Amino acid sequence: MSIVTISRGSYSRGKEITEKLAGILGYEYASREVILEASEQFNIPEIKLVRAIHDAPSILDRFTYGKEKYIAFFRAAFLKRLQKDNLIYHGLAGHVFVQNIPHILKVRIIANLDDRVKEEMKREKISADQARHLLVKDDAERRKWSMALYGLDTWDQRFYDMTLHLDTMGVEDAVSTILNTLGLPCFQTTSNSLELLDNLSLSAQVEAALASEFPKATADVVKGNAYVSIRGSLVDEKRITAKVNRLVEKVEGIKKVNVNVVPHLIED
Repeated sequence: MSIVTISRGSYSRGKEITEKLAGILGYEYASREVILEASEQFNIPEIKLVRAIHDAPSILDRFTYGKEKYIAFFRAAFLKRLQKDNLIYHGLAGHVFVQNIPHILKVRIIANLDDRVKEEMKREKISADQARHLLVKDDAERRKWSMALYGLDTWDQRFYDMTLHLDTMGVEDAVSTILNTLGLPCFQTTSNSLELLDNLSLSAQVEAALASEFPKATADVVKGNAYVSIRGSLVDEKRITAKVNRLVEKVEGIKKVNVNVVPHLIED
């Protein structure tokens, strides 16, 4: 029992690798489905979530926290899906949210740009120059998105357990390599790693519940106890605490909420 996240650029054959892995392992796989689940769970138009996931934050977003709110919704849906275990996720952001979960194998797929250009030309019926421009732009957007929101560079190999170069190996070799790695004891689901994922998922559910009212709130959940930290005025501490409790009481699995209002001198 294990989980795989596959990060890749457009037309890098990540979907093909995912489908082959899922077929061999008998696992479910997901990508856009997570966005649809987030859209349904939080009653948010799918297009807004797609833009939040794929477009780099604008200056306005950094002041209004609009993008962070949608990312919180996506993260909550994503981690809830992972709790089912035996899953392969291919798409943007997967590795970002699970850095400290040991039984999740985080894979980066890198394909030759010229091969990607040919695939883009064929599928979109555009010229080589147009295809190259779109791919380079898309890669840059994904990189800026990750850096702006989490300080993680999608090209930084430290955030993956393995990086596979499809210009030096084929899809079948990549699948075989991932399968062999999944067999290692360190990538098996344990009660401890499952508890870490459950706590992380509940933390995300709490933050999503608070996102519209408190977009910069952070939460940690341990054994059903939520520890919420919010920057605000101590004068409003009782009001903030009461509102947090009302919002979080809707989150299934939370037994108690502990609110810490952190005073600040300058408004964000």
